[in-house]
Amino acid sequence: MTRTAISACRLCAGRCAIELTLDENDRIEAVRGHKDDPLTRGYTCIKGLNLPAMHYSPDRLLHPLERQPDGSFRQVSLDTALDRIAERLNGLIDESGPDSVACFKGTLSYGNFLANALMPAFMQAIGSRAFYSTMTIDQSAKWVTAGRLGSWAADKDSFAHADVSMLVGNNPFVSLSSFSVESHNPVKAMRDAKARGLKLIVIDPRYSETARHADLFLQPLPGEDSVLLAGILREILKQGWHDAAFCAAHVDGLDGLRAAVAPFTLDVVDARAGIDPDLLVEAAQMFAEPIVEDGIVRRRRGVAGSGTGPDMGPHSNLAEHLLECLNVVCGRFARAGDPVPNPGVLGAPRPRRAEVIAPTRPWESGPRDARGHGMIYGERMTAVLADQILSDAPDRVRALIVDGGNPANAIPDTARVEKGLSALDLLVVIDPFLSTTAQLADYVIPPRMMLERLDANSRDYEPFTLFVPYSHYNAKVIEPPADSDVIDDWLFFWELARRMDRRIMLDGVEMDMNRPPEDEALMAFLLRRSNVPFDVLKNAPGGHIFDVAPMSVEEGEGNARFAIAPPDIVAELAELMAESPADAGFTHRFAVRRLREVLNTTMHRIPAISCRVPANHAYLHPDDMAAIGVADGDAVLIRSAHGRIEAVAQGDDAVRPGVLSMAHGWGPLPSGGDAPGVNVNLLIDAVKGADPINAMPVMTGFPVRVERAAGRA
Repeated sequence: MTRTAISACRLCAGRCAIELTLDENDRIEAVRGHKDDPLTRGYTCIKGLNLPAMHYSPDRLLHPLERQPDGSFRQVSLDTALDRIAERLNGLIDESGPDSVACFKGTLSYGNFLANALMPAFMQAIGSRAFYSTMTIDQSAKWVTAGRLGSWAADKDSFAHADVSMLVGNNPFVSLSSFSVESHNPVKAMRDAKARGLKLIVIDPRYSETARHADLFLQPLPGEDSVLLAGILREILKQGWHDAAFCAAHVDGLDGLRAAVAPFTLDVVDARAGIDPDLLVEAAQMFAEPIVEDGIVRRRRGVAGSGTGPDMGPHSNLAEHLLECLNVVCGRFARAGDPVPNPGVLGAPRPRRAEVIAPTRPWESGPRDARGHGMIYGERMTAVLADQILSDAPDRVRALIVDGGNPANAIPDTARVEKGLSALDLLVVIDPFLSTTAQLADYVIPPRMMLERLDANSRDYEPFTLFVPYSHYNAKVIEPPADSDVIDDWLFFWELARRMDRRIMLDGVEMDMNRPPEDEALMAFLLRRSNVPFDVLKNAPGGHIFDVAPMSVEEGEGNARFAIAPPDIVAELAELMAESPADAGFTHRFAVRRLREVLNTTMHRIPAISCRVPANHAYLHPDDMAAIGVADGDAVLIRSAHGRIEAVAQGDDAVRPGVLSMAHGWGPLPSGGDAPGVNVNLLIDAVKGADPINAMPVMTGFPVRVERAAGRA
């Protein structure tokens, strides 16, 4: 007999609710969006629809692999692999100290509730501070901005009541990820918002899927986000559209910011970013000008938000700082007495106060890495990982555990990354597939896949990505294949700690290291202080908006203030103004993009995906293709100041002329191997232009030369 089950896709932040049909052998026959889910409302993308193809893929690893002296892999038992890994880790710690053992948390780990808790707890148990993640190679500018500008202890303006929303380099209609607009079933959510009067401003080098719904679209040259945002701020302050009362109460440096952005005139922005002055003024006015209703003037509501676009570009920390300054100077925050839209489900109840959380600049103290960078919120900078491995320092990284990620494809300057990963004494990769990183591993550990494990939404991201008290408890839907030897990610870390004779402290309590807890008991423990009791969460029918006690923003008690014009920001604005574009000898600017069908390095080999997206094409405006002399399917040679690749050209009239648009996360290792597409990180220098705070490389907005590949078509 067939049965149905409700679950959620956990590939990305969208976490779309799905309904699965299983046959009499408990094999998934079909997947569809769960139409009764109150948030995703029947939507799921092609990735979620193809989850069974991932689970049942002939390429899926079902037994651990151990590297042999001749470089080949041999299947070993899970117990054998764990025993040998634990022995080698203890030996390395004895020789070089705990910081010689590092962990890399990949994108897919963020969607794994229990692994999210056990991975850092394991690192604490062994005493290592060498924790890396995709965050510091993705959008760490948001962390830097919170640490340098400050943040607001209550929420930003609610999207549900926003008059305007500005998206800069963010395409939630494809990524299903945004901290400023509703990104669950984003098309329906945006249509509903626009029907009640929301005005949408989109800033993107490509006329993106989200931009097609914009009331105002600005298409700048990639890499000029800071110039454009400085120009918008200048116009807002010039016209007096900022919230003067809020600034007087909570902001330091308004005059300093005004002076620092003064040189970024309409003509300068036009010359550097290619934005018509009238459009820039219209954007500033639409975002900031107060509203008059029935003769009463009120502040405009709604926030500016960004994605990877500005956070991967030149001056990424400056761009994010200026974007958040738009929210600060316009006072786009909840005030005392305002209702809290989402008091939380999984997190412990906490008050929201109308006050500033002071800047702390955590990177200015504590340990330094091989290039002199500090830590941010307990993490080291991923772009420096290869240097930390290849360093001569006594505490250099000698062992690396990778969970849910593929750093060989994610980190720029791939040749150096491969050299570093190959130099490790021990590389352990937890992955159901033989990724490019796994191809270099000493041990590959196959995990349970998402429909085979217990899960729930992320507590950490609940306040930023959910605008209502929604959560989705995901029970196991199926068991792993018969005779497989796989392990839950969280249990891998527990088993490793037990074999290493280490005690794990979890949420302030020492775990029993003689017997692992049941996964449900572990989740119940982690959620013992949650706003919604675990039993209520567990028994809710699928995704659910919970009836939680209403909460209002409280009066602030502190006197901290936003620092909108600290000396390093003022200095970087002056440097930006003095820069000359380094485009001589190049023909285009490179712009990173997302593809709906894949997430970074996942889904590339799923047949229903690969027939639609066989590779990461080089998308160019048709006029540019004609000028180069190429047609769809022709090979183009792409050169940067750092490297070169060949890719397949594809026309896209949504791309601004003079721009090359490509997705990252593809391609084989420089030394060879089998992987579709090309690795754009071969074009990127991990050091030149990297930010001095977080080592963030320039991964988009850099100049390239595009030409027809000789003798190729």
